[in-house]
Amino acid sequence: MKRSRIFLLIVLVASIALLAAPFDLGKTGILGLTVTLIIILTLTALLFEFESSISSSKEIALVAMLGTVSGVLRIPFAAIPGVQPCTYLIICAGYVFGPVTGFMVGALTPLISNFFLGHGPWTPYQMFAWGAAGLSAALIRRLNLKRKELIVLGFCWGYIYGIIMNLWFWASFIYPLTFTTFIATLGRSIWFDTFHAVGNAVFMEILGMKTVRIFERFEKRFRVKIIKMPLKPQRYS
Repeated sequence: MKRSRIFLLIVLVASIALLAAPFDLGKTGILGLTVTLIIILTLTALLFEFESSISSSKEIALVAMLGTVSGVLRIPFAAIPGVQPCTYLIICAGYVFGPVTGFMVGALTPLISNFFLGHGPWTPYQMFAWGAAGLSAALIRRLNLKRKELIVLGFCWGYIYGIIMNLWFWASFIYPLTFTTFIATLGRSIWFDTFHAVGNAVFMEILGMKTVRIFERFEKRFRVKIIKMPLKPQRYS
């Protein structure tokens, strides 16, 4: 069994155990740690999946380059609350290069940029959230989505990203852990998430399809075509 499937199986068992726990994880103070562990195991599984799916060193270089560019794009916009241009780039990467590459570019973005902006217990959640954005873009490509749909996807991920990050804050710092306190936690960041969503839509409107076309030209270079030539009978004198 592949290592990625083993880790995903562990994540599934841990998630079921978390939901079926006979005690109040919020009162015991370990819900935040448990959710973080599940996130880390999921990231590890997808890292192993990337390791087993790459076919050349060119793909590794591509992921490293896109992850670095995405991380660097995030730094100058850190002073503007919620505006994250890296999200649009991650979605475009996943849309063109596939789910594993899209996830890896998203996961590398906070891992690199947080060396400048600050690492902490929020980093795995950021890696998971942006990685999921890249993965989802690859999955919806099967629907042959174009510019308008990509703009909507970017807008939605502004709020989905906020929900994932608020899950970390709620599970780690809020008491008691109830549906009401979770909604209140979402409400406190609604303006940041709205700026993120609108920023994604603007970047996708202006640069989205241009970026997709550039990526598609690079993607063609990674395709391997096997051409079967007809065998000619050899003549022996």
